[in-house]
Amino acid sequence: MKFSKTGLSLLGALVFFSFTCVLVYASYQKVKKEQAVIASGKQATQLEEPSYSGTLSVLVSDTAGKSPADQARLVNASRPQKIIEIKEKMFIAQVNDVYLNQEDYLGKTIKLEGLFKAEQYDENAPPYCFVLRYGPGCCGSDGNAGFEVAWNKETAAVKAYPNVDDWVEAVGILQTYEEGGGAYLYLALSELTVLDKRGAEYVAQ
Repeated sequence: MKFSKTGLSLLGALVFFSFTCVLVYASYQKVKKEQAVIASGKQATQLEEPSYSGTLSVLVSDTAGKSPADQARLVNASRPQKIIEIKEKMFIAQVNDVYLNQEDYLGKTIKLEGLFKAEQYDENAPPYCFVLRYGPGCCGSDGNAGFEVAWNKETAAVKAYPNVDDWVEAVGILQTYEEGGGAYLYLALSELTVLDKRGAEYVAQ
């Protein structure tokens, strides 16, 4: 059988087109297969991820039905919070910074060492308690640097305060209370520990 040049050209084009279709289809099947493998791999990875335990797992389960903002708040609340430590070297400067910029510190955990002090102004009321160090000053307590400290009412019923002039380490969340028309800073205590090793009672900066 003889083919004309035109017929041969058409036949060649048809063969090329068919070959191209086969290649495209094969590539398509390969891509689908790879996507399926990737998808199954992702699913397997998700199934193999260890679930959170402890407080965080409870909080995550509690986020069902809550807004994204509330969910974020709950998850963040479960994460350890950074403790701001008042160091001996810059004790006065750090304490002053807290008082001057209290909005930056409210709600944060602060740790410091110092002398435990208590002042009783009303025999029918609890004493005002402080952890402080002595700084430069001329009159009374104007040179003292530190914070008022207090257990919450429930904890105060079972936790005793140290003796006056004991050297202590205090850890608490910075909060405010109102009294006599004024607002005052204090540390809501989570820990108050008497230490054997004493630091510098007098600090210059």
